[in-house]
Amino acid sequence: MRTRIKELRARMGYTQADLSKLVGVRRETISFVENGEYNPSLLLAVRIATAFGEPVEAVFLFQEDEIKLG
Repeated sequence: MRTRIKELRARMGYTQADLSKLVGVRRETISFVENGEYNPSLLLAVRIATAFGEPVEAVFLFQEDEIKLG
């Protein structure tokens, strides 16, 4: 899964540490999510999106094959 976290952080002037404090996780967690090394819980994804004032689907980008059922 790709994310727009780095782009949105830059637009808002947030560091990873700033964002981590806003959403209540460690800075390393933000780094892992940002780099696609960790898929966040739904709650964390919503908190991150809310910090940017964006819907979840505008922050977390899924490929077609990632969301196929069956």
